[in-house]
Amino acid sequence: MKLSVIVSTYNREQYLPSALESLAKQNFDKQYFEILLVNNNSTDSTEFICTEFAKKYPEINFRYVIEYNQGLSYARNRGIEEAKGEIIVFIDDDAFAFANYITEMNRFFVENKQIIAGGGRIYPYWERKQPVWMSKYLMPLVSVIDLGDEVQLFKNRNFPIGANMAFRRTAFEKYGNFNVNLGRVGKGMQGGEEKDIFYRLQNAGEQVAYIPNAKVHHLVPEKRLTFDFIKKQAIDIGKSEKIRAKSIGFFELLMSFVRELAKWGASLLIYLVYFYTLKVEKAKMIIRFRFWVSQGLFFSKI
Repeated sequence: MKLSVIVSTYNREQYLPSALESLAKQNFDKQYFEILLVNNNSTDSTEFICTEFAKKYPEINFRYVIEYNQGLSYARNRGIEEAKGEIIVFIDDDAFAFANYITEMNRFFVENKQIIAGGGRIYPYWERKQPVWMSKYLMPLVSVIDLGDEVQLFKNRNFPIGANMAFRRTAFEKYGNFNVNLGRVGKGMQGGEEKDIFYRLQNAGEQVAYIPNAKVHHLVPEKRLTFDFIKKQAIDIGKSEKIRAKSIGFFELLMSFVRELAKWGASLLIYLVYFYTLKVEKAKMIIRFRFWVSQGLFFSKI
């Protein structure tokens, strides 16, 4: 088994069938990869969907497990434990892989032995049209990343997005699994588990790469674009960073505060550029987002 593709899911019955179908229709030899579905206590028809998928595609190495500890990090760690592949790929339950997705992931890791982990390109699949306030700086909020057509290393504390990421098994053996104190739990918006694990790799001198040809579409539902949703998401980003930094120590927490102040400087510059080019809604949302993140980082009780 070369690759294990892990899909962690919680109550996504409306999107899960399309996500699984996109993996079933890969142009990679089916004997060399598996699809591992980790159900994190879904209360919808997830189990039925998986049973029907297994019947429809008996030629696919498909496994279904339930992780009873609630939380995305628990589900991903269960996937790591169950996986048989040397390359462990994570894709979201509302992301739809291009037909050559697994082929490109495999090709990259075969040709780049020095790379321990990476992440692919993620295009938005808007349920409705893109809002006027959305800018390229806020695209990560909807799990979108496009750094162009060239392979490159993530630097300056940047890292892949969890909807489309992959690791050599040795990454977890050497540096540990996802931090279960971070990441989404149920319908909560807490995150930070991806940042935590990629920082561990980068701080150890490991290389993490952008893999442009490993492409997925990621659904962006209308509800994720409301101000209330973005506000809660941004505040929880700040809270998650505070939890991550405090778990390391006082100096890391202090550096998180310093980096947040530096981001305010950058945000104000972006605001001015958008404002003076008459992109006022984009300008205002940059400031709102930064304010909400700072609220979670500086004032949350952790």
